[in-house]
Amino acid sequence: MSYEEINRDSIIWMYERMLTIRRFEEQARREADAGKLRGIHSSIGQEAVPTGVCALLRDDDFVLGTHRSHHHCIAKGVDLNEMMAELLGKSTGTGKGKGGTMHIADIEKGMLGANGIVGSNIPVATGVALTAKVKGTDNVSVVFFGDGASSQGALHESMNLASIWDLPVIFVCENNRYAESTPFEYSVAGGSVSNRADGYAIPGVTVDGQSVLDVFEVAKEAVGRARAGDGPTLIEAQTYRYLGHAGHDDPLTYRSEEEQKYYMDRDCITNFKSYILDSSIANEEELDNIEVACETAVAKSVEFADNSPFPEPDALHEDVYTTYKN
Repeated sequence: MSYEEINRDSIIWMYERMLTIRRFEEQARREADAGKLRGIHSSIGQEAVPTGVCALLRDDDFVLGTHRSHHHCIAKGVDLNEMMAELLGKSTGTGKGKGGTMHIADIEKGMLGANGIVGSNIPVATGVALTAKVKGTDNVSVVFFGDGASSQGALHESMNLASIWDLPVIFVCENNRYAESTPFEYSVAGGSVSNRADGYAIPGVTVDGQSVLDVFEVAKEAVGRARAGDGPTLIEAQTYRYLGHAGHDDPLTYRSEEEQKYYMDRDCITNFKSYILDSSIANEEELDNIEVACETAVAKSVEFADNSPFPEPDALHEDVYTTYKN
């Protein structure tokens, strides 16, 4: 692909965002190891996919995620302090400490929520896109899901409706090759996820999810199509999660060392850094400064979370119901 039209600011933003995700996830694992939170679905290795997509979105566009959604949240601009506080169950978190790692949301940033139920956010994102169309706005709705959700009926029902109504929704499958521990080749018929778009008369494209620039280029066309009122797109981003499904309870016996090495040698951040340096977009010192800034921001998020209080017991009864206002 040709990347001449991507400006320097966007490239530097993408590098900073991907590195922030990686450092946040690494720290979150350390917090889990220390017993400060239970269970974590790490997105290390998958940073390029939401970064390349969200680089094209506005605050008033909408994103919905999965049980593995820290990278979606950070790419969409959710505050790191509030995210870490939510992971640690503190009252200053995005969900006041009551949602945890799988239920982070920030309406102001357009992050409408992560969700622990596989595939459940796909019809929600489709409904969000319908809202945009009914209101006559040019807002775009994006939903991320894994290859394990690609055979859920919710996806197919949603793609059908989105196609019929030309809804501004982008379905992004992060195909990390394993639905927990089930190989993609075993569980998904037809050889790909993107080819399923043909049945709904919408564009379907497979992209290298380890290249943030390739993801950016594919997403640019999909976002432009959605904003113009031309309907949905299905994107299959082929990526790889480095760690087990959740926590330390996954020995990774279902994949070979050779396979893991192949993908880690194509690390999305390492390769992007090489591209930036080789293209003289930034020098080593500038990138080192970005890394220090990312590490500092993550360290501050831990400090913020540690110094925040746990919710009071009565908070259990708050935010359960809402009063409908016509």
